[in-house]
Amino acid sequence: MTGGMVESVADTTEDEVDAVVRAAAAAAAPWAALELADRARVLRGIADRLDAQAAELIPLAMRETHLSEPRLVGELKRTSFQLRLFAQTVLDGEFLDVRIDAADADWPMGAPRPDLRRMNIPLGPVVNFAASNFPFAFSVAGGDTAAALAAGCPVIVKASPGHPVLSRAVGALVDAAVAEAGAPRGTFGLVFGRDAGVQALTHPDVAAAAFTGSTAGGRALYDLASRRPVPIPFYGELGSINPVFVTPDAAAAQTEEIATGLLTAVSASAGQLCTKPGLVAVPADAPVLGKLAELIRTQPVPTGQLLNDAIADGFARAVEQVRAHPDVEVLGGGESDEALLLITTVPTVLADRDQLMHEMFGPATLLVTYQDTAELLELASALDGQLTVSVFGEHADDTARALLTAAAGAAGRVLWNSWPTGLSVTYAQQHGGPYPATTAPGSTSVGTAAIARFLRPVAYQSVPDDLLPPPLRAQNPLAVPRSVNGARAQ
Repeated sequence: MTGGMVESVADTTEDEVDAVVRAAAAAAAPWAALELADRARVLRGIADRLDAQAAELIPLAMRETHLSEPRLVGELKRTSFQLRLFAQTVLDGEFLDVRIDAADADWPMGAPRPDLRRMNIPLGPVVNFAASNFPFAFSVAGGDTAAALAAGCPVIVKASPGHPVLSRAVGALVDAAVAEAGAPRGTFGLVFGRDAGVQALTHPDVAAAAFTGSTAGGRALYDLASRRPVPIPFYGELGSINPVFVTPDAAAAQTEEIATGLLTAVSASAGQLCTKPGLVAVPADAPVLGKLAELIRTQPVPTGQLLNDAIADGFARAVEQVRAHPDVEVLGGGESDEALLLITTVPTVLADRDQLMHEMFGPATLLVTYQDTAELLELASALDGQLTVSVFGEHADDTARALLTAAAGAAGRVLWNSWPTGLSVTYAQQHGGPYPATTAPGSTSVGTAAIARFLRPVAYQSVPDDLLPPPLRAQNPLAVPRSVNGARAQ
């Protein structure tokens, strides 16, 4: 089942988009020059407003997405938390990555070293394509918006068609926080409609873009960003099957935990999570297979409704593609409001990777049985780029090491005896991976390191102290962390 009727919001016209982008371009320099404390105050102000209006925003999100109230309450808490975390990141100043090398006439390279002072500066206006499956955390005031504002970049959000009224409400909230803090007009903008998003992306005043969504949509936008007369960075999160590898020892020792954990991970939010495990390798004789079949028959985990008709249609097509293979069978489930468990073998998958290593964005997963360790490792070595790879094991043995090595080669996050759903917003998080998981494997869209996507370094050579940006001056008036002649200093 899918979400209900969504109230329409008029698409933003060409003239309106142009005005929004031009306002962002005009705001770029003053927003970047704003005191770090004032920038942090804007982020905290958005978070405060989200929390204060939760009673109005959550029912609105429920109507437009059919996500459950507990799920949305948790997501809203995550959203305001990450805004405050980015505010603290701004105040800490570490993101500026200040490096100072004093002039050195005896520099060992054979020539004198000039005075060099380097720091990160904002890229400029950023377009954020909001996601449909996280109406708060990856939407108007979500992680991409928070990271870009924290970096000192104005943000133009292209609203998701899955929750336009909620997007408008949150956008008004962001506008109010920006205005109250005295930030320049144009620091935040919101546009609606597919054409409006394309126009914003290709506008010459836009400096970068972020996207979370389908592989097809993200790749099309990435190509547009690359074909511009001046190409821009495009940070796209596209798709991932998040493979799980279960060793024979783990399959025997953790039968109950793996079976129940997998069903929960596949069913949560109707499987509409970018980290949902979509391929699970288990021994051919593992008791976990029987346990899964029993649980899906006697204790199925309710999946809830799909977000909208477009996602439902895409899920149906993806499932049909996998099920159409003659060597894929149904292990269990697939009825209304329950997960679908499909099953096949490693040789089958390796013989038809394009058809079977395919994301099913919804409550379904493909179990893949292997006969021996050689087959398991062959499957692990065949992975395309992923957001996550999980390994369930009992021992620190050669098989575990080989699986972890293959996992690190394919994914941005490697998990041991844990499921990839439930993505913590923190300092060390990495939510990204090689293509086709993302278009920029060196970056993350979750955690404080996400700020780096919207910054670029500039080195000032032999510039007088009073002409330097404050973080680079001799007295360090902002007291930001710095590297001086290769050593850490305040």
